[in-house]
Amino acid sequence: MKKIRLFTPGPTMVPDDVLLEMARPIEHHRTGMYREMAKELHELLQYLFQTKAMCLTFTGSGTSAAEAAIVGCTPAGHKALVVRNGKFAERWAKVCETFGIDHQTLDIEWGFGATGDDVRKAMEADAKIDTIIVVHSETSTTALSDVEAIAKVTREKGAILIVDGITSVGALPVKMDEWGVDVYLTGSQKALMLPPGLAFAAVNDRAWERIDSGKTPTLYNDLKAYRKSMDTFDAPYTPAVSLVRGALCVLRKIKERGVESIWAETTLLANATRSATRALGMKVFATHPVDSVTAMVVPEGVDEGALRKTMRAKFGFQIAGGQGDLKGKIIRFSHMGFVDAFDTIGAIAALEMALEGQGYAFSRSAGVAAAHAVLMDAKN
Repeated sequence: MKKIRLFTPGPTMVPDDVLLEMARPIEHHRTGMYREMAKELHELLQYLFQTKAMCLTFTGSGTSAAEAAIVGCTPAGHKALVVRNGKFAERWAKVCETFGIDHQTLDIEWGFGATGDDVRKAMEADAKIDTIIVVHSETSTTALSDVEAIAKVTREKGAILIVDGITSVGALPVKMDEWGVDVYLTGSQKALMLPPGLAFAAVNDRAWERIDSGKTPTLYNDLKAYRKSMDTFDAPYTPAVSLVRGALCVLRKIKERGVESIWAETTLLANATRSATRALGMKVFATHPVDSVTAMVVPEGVDEGALRKTMRAKFGFQIAGGQGDLKGKIIRFSHMGFVDAFDTIGAIAALEMALEGQGYAFSRSAGVAAAHAVLMDAKN
């Protein structure tokens, strides 16, 4: 039986002690015990997002929190700009379409992130835009957008900024209050090292003013309902109690270790992987690469599907392929959550063996050596 190491950009591996914590007997959620859990979870989420804003927990994937934020912050009379540079950014435009939200898209070539200047130009071209929706770490293309610079622009323009931090929160620098982001959201199955099933949104006072200004055409994902339940640290609907217990376990460990050290380790693993990519004669796909996930361009003559299948079946490493127009063209390695330097070295070694099995020519162990050098230099 192979030990499978998940290097997919979600779900990620879950630590054994977190799995054990979630396996404890179930507790009823309409109790003082659950309310104490919810209160502590709120405080730990504030640390994670680096904010004093209210933090809400949804039973659902990250999409549930994103839908709630987009619908809540763009009532009738407001217009959104959706920065669209990948598959997940496209999803947020679909949310706008589904709910009849007035919006336009800012299309950016895949592999590139959005800048403050990009957003400024779009807003100056259309004075009606007062809400910006951007993906911090676009997982499908592994591109990074400059949220800090974008937030500066939205503050100057008096606009609301909603940030999809699903593969950035807990992995990359996220400073909600310092930067001036109005809504930040994430999901449990990425850097938070949990199974899928929870989503989190931090919502500040500026965003609540907008939300309160209109009627929300939704029920289950109504931010107002979640805010009301937070008066007693409860939940408007049945919460995923076991996942909440697991989230507490993870977030306590993150705070004990210090989120800044996790940001630094994520960058280190990304740098090691990118160095290995180049040493193997391959290309890093993104022009503006993000540290939470690395995409490599599949070399000519290599079968991407067979490569991933070999890595899992023969060597026990599961990586991700490309999505949309990038299907069959790239492979993706996660650096989020419960992975370390030795996991990363192992993944690169498995990649080398799978590539060699398809006849791809490279200097044997070049990738491992390059990654090892980056890791060793960081320790010295």
